[in-house]
Amino acid sequence: MEKQYRPWLPRHPLMFPPSPTDWLAADHLAYFILDLVEQLDLSEIDRAYQVKDHRGERPYHPRMMTALLLYAYCTGEASSRKIEQATSDDVAMRVLAGGEHPDHTRISEFRRKHLNALRTVWVQVLRFCRNAGLVKLGHVALDGTKVKANASKHKAMSYERMLKNDAELAAEIDALLHRAEETDRAEDAEYGKDRRGNELPDELARRETRRERIREGLAKLQAEAAAARARELAERAEEAEAAGKAGAAQKRSVADGAAKRAQEKAEGAGISELDLSPRDPETLPSHQVQTDAEGNPHPKAQRNFTDPDSRIMKQGGDYVQGYNCQAAVDAESQVIVAQAVTNQPPDCEHLIPMMLLVASECGLLPKTATADNGYYSDANAAWCAERGVDAHLATGRLEDDDLTQMRTPLDKDAGEPADGSDPRRQLHSCVAQV
Repeated sequence: MEKQYRPWLPRHPLMFPPSPTDWLAADHLAYFILDLVEQLDLSEIDRAYQVKDHRGERPYHPRMMTALLLYAYCTGEASSRKIEQATSDDVAMRVLAGGEHPDHTRISEFRRKHLNALRTVWVQVLRFCRNAGLVKLGHVALDGTKVKANASKHKAMSYERMLKNDAELAAEIDALLHRAEETDRAEDAEYGKDRRGNELPDELARRETRRERIREGLAKLQAEAAAARARELAERAEEAEAAGKAGAAQKRSVADGAAKRAQEKAEGAGISELDLSPRDPETLPSHQVQTDAEGNPHPKAQRNFTDPDSRIMKQGGDYVQGYNCQAAVDAESQVIVAQAVTNQPPDCEHLIPMMLLVASECGLLPKTATADNGYYSDANAAWCAERGVDAHLATGRLEDDDLTQMRTPLDKDAGEPADGSDPRRQLHSCVAQV
């Protein structure tokens, strides 16, 4: 007797429609997402819809759209087109969508229009994870990676090269204009005055456009350099005033003059908003244009014509045009507890702001933090020690003599604070007040 198989009738219609709860295991992530979105505060997104005209096509439910995005991002899918396809092909997505199939344009528009509101939603999710016991903050690991921008590093040009190219293009344009004038004169003599021949050559138009872009880049780079110099002088003035030094008034006058020049350059470059406030080491860093004492850009200072916010960064043995992406992860649950994207290549300046982001998002600084040697500095180690964070920062190539002096209040012999207080909670109190 031959072996019998179980019935397989893929095209056989069902007598009764199945329940979506029969399609997935009871502990599937999709059901967790469904329970989660029912508890999220989406009032900001709802208000954005309610102020619109009630007539017209009805929008998809915000909780359904949020659930789709949450599940997609949890499973590593960022493409709106693939999310749309998954609402037909993926069982979990079909359950979350409740039989709906939003177009990829509706998905991407939902994210784009409600981006600020969704940021607060992600924070709600993180806090929900913490309340559920998924985030312990006993040990947080921090690292960064360079991500390529949607721009070629070959589209970046240094200040020195901009000046040189601008002069070269000016000479080429003058030569082309002279050639065009001679050509028109010869054609007028050959064909008569009535023949149209006053158009500029295509070659000239291309050079004019390129020169205009270079001059625009020059102006903006000069404005950024002037602003960087103004911030530097303002920091020096504040330090002198705080220390009560005799030359503090003069330093403040010089700083104010630099700020005025930076504002004038910004207006000339078409920059409407210019931040001249001194840099705070506890905020996320941004790339500062190198300048000389007069506030002019360093000859090697660069600007990318395709994506001016991106910067040249070293990644392994190569250089990329991109951004520095930071992530802090709870070691036990693998939940990302803080993230940031900046255009400052070194990781060192990110440690303090990222620790403060953890405190802001989760309500408490971690007990232990680990990071590679790119994050080490004496100031970072001292900052962590003062706030009760047991920081394990790779020291890289520090000499042995330097390592023997690196004892902190967290060493075993140092003991606990005399009053028994937790400096991590004290810091959180300060963050909450801010």
